[in-house]
Amino acid sequence: MGILTKLVTAFRGGATEMGEAIVDSQALRILDQEIRDADTELVQSKNALVDLMAKKKVIDRKIGALQRQQTEYEGYALQALNKGDETLALDIANKVADIEAELATEQDLARQYAEAEDQSKRAIHVAEGNLRRLKQQVDTVKVTDRVQRAQATIAQRHSGAESSMTTALGSLERIRQRQTEQAARFEAAKELEEGPSGDLQARLQAAGITPGEASGAGVLARLRAKPALT
Repeated sequence: MGILTKLVTAFRGGATEMGEAIVDSQALRILDQEIRDADTELVQSKNALVDLMAKKKVIDRKIGALQRQQTEYEGYALQALNKGDETLALDIANKVADIEAELATEQDLARQYAEAEDQSKRAIHVAEGNLRRLKQQVDTVKVTDRVQRAQATIAQRHSGAESSMTTALGSLERIRQRQTEQAARFEAAKELEEGPSGDLQARLQAAGITPGEASGAGVLARLRAKPALT
């Protein structure tokens, strides 16, 4: 059971490492998608705010209508009192009380909508600022990523060029070595063709002895030895 547990743990660890490797390799793509998701959520938040503001406008209009109705029936109640019709005045007063109760409910609802509207506007403003800064940072990260990839490509090509240069220098050295060996073979073949006499001639020349060559001293000696002409 202990070995099985360790195997399961090792498998989970390998899966985690693989998942992290995939996430790292797709980091920018994932980040772009997360930003698109944030943009979508922000648009949805703005749409919800528009709906909220529209409902508040409806309530505000209703409050205005109730307030006008309250003022109107209060005027009717005063007129009834002025005419001494207490019963009618009481009925009108009850109507005014109903209007006031409904008005209070609508005003409380309007305050709630106003608070929600203010909170939503502040939240959206903050979210827009954060998203804008995030996009700017992502642009910087993308530029850095492109530069680093270009540097990696250049380094790889430079490494390949260095390898090619090393190979070329090696080939050149081998060619020179073959040429040196070939020249030595030519010299050896020439010495073999000339034989011992050729070797002796070379040795005499190296010693400064050149038999058979005429010299100025030899010519004068020969001329002195000749008899004088009469």
